[in-house]
Amino acid sequence: MGEGSSKTAQNTRADTIQAGNTLLLRLPSGDIKTWKLEKDSAANLGKFGSFHANELVGQQFGLTYEIADKKLKVVSSRTLQEVEDTEATNELINDGQFVQPLTAEEIETLKKSGVHASEIIKKQIAQHANYGLKTEYSKEKYKKRKEAKFSKSFTVIDPTVFNVCDYWFNKDQNRVRDVRPDALGQMLNIANITHGGRYLAVDDASGIVVAGILERLGGKGRLITICDVDSPPAYPAMVHMNFTREVTQVLSSLNWATVDEEYTPIVPPSEPPSKAKSDAQKTRLNKRKAVNDTLNRTREELFAGEFDGLVVASEYDPSSILEKLSPYLAGSANIVVHSPYVQIVTDLQNQLRDLPQYLGPAVTEMWLRRYQVLPGRTHPLMNMSGSGGFILHTIKMYNTWLQFGVHTHSRLGPDTTTRRLSP
Repeated sequence: MGEGSSKTAQNTRADTIQAGNTLLLRLPSGDIKTWKLEKDSAANLGKFGSFHANELVGQQFGLTYEIADKKLKVVSSRTLQEVEDTEATNELINDGQFVQPLTAEEIETLKKSGVHASEIIKKQIAQHANYGLKTEYSKEKYKKRKEAKFSKSFTVIDPTVFNVCDYWFNKDQNRVRDVRPDALGQMLNIANITHGGRYLAVDDASGIVVAGILERLGGKGRLITICDVDSPPAYPAMVHMNFTREVTQVLSSLNWATVDEEYTPIVPPSEPPSKAKSDAQKTRLNKRKAVNDTLNRTREELFAGEFDGLVVASEYDPSSILEKLSPYLAGSANIVVHSPYVQIVTDLQNQLRDLPQYLGPAVTEMWLRRYQVLPGRTHPLMNMSGSGGFILHTIKMYNTWLQFGVHTHSRLGPDTTTRRLSP
């Protein structure tokens, strides 16, 4: 995700797995399961087996484990095997139902008797009528299919922002508004998110943008997010990052109503009105006052302005967002807007070109091609995502043009394709 991310990533979470972490487990089938590690609990991975959760506490992320008799054993990573090039083909092979003498009942009996998955695979290979006719490539694929079916192992995925974003994008790309890992990396780099910076964000992409910014801040700096809920928003993508408290303490949230400078919050009594109130009522009043004080401090900080950048991935019309938040940005602040739809960002680009306070608005389309890299078998993957969305970048300038008698309307203009913020 860039150099800034690598320098601060070690400070964003514990180096080892801790109780209470929400883990991403990659199963032999390739599926990813999310699971919260509770101390003294049991983890059940279905047909892949079960184990005691405490065995993972204190272990490193990224390791692969094999489940045997409800115990975990670390499995060393496999090296790439050298597969010789061959001109042989599989055109004369008939993989019908009779080429594999082992029946499903026999395989199930072997599994129940405790036979290791590798031994079952060896038995299948030994009794496969046409295995010797396969090319070396096909033999490797056959072994991997069988390992995915019979192996009782899993890998604890390292919770980097790339891996978490990739998980959410593959799970439901609409939830993250087409913010693919490469798109997120571009957004963070173009916005120049750096350790100790001060930023504004509008994230309707399940919190993946907020997670990326927090990882780069590393607990130093400031991030204020704007949302449309009264309470602090639930960013589900942040759960898998397992951030420490020091990282999240730089984050505060405001809703769109409180961003309006004319908004007057309801102020609770400074102290409980009478001694007749119960202790529970006094506690509620004190908590309400503390929340109100925090809200006022965050609003004052926002209105003081001079933020280093604004990152937007929202369902709202981006022109209305810029109209609200641009006055609080410093000179030379980067503005990055991501959208799944090209029309949204190109319309915004055309509007910004007419406003002298925005420098060089440019639109970028995300493009990514993944490759399988194996000895003698390197090629693009057959199935890949079609789009990672579109990004607009511009730079905010101070309103120095007013000194020369140049005037312009502050409103960016109506837009009928997206929702506008309420005036």
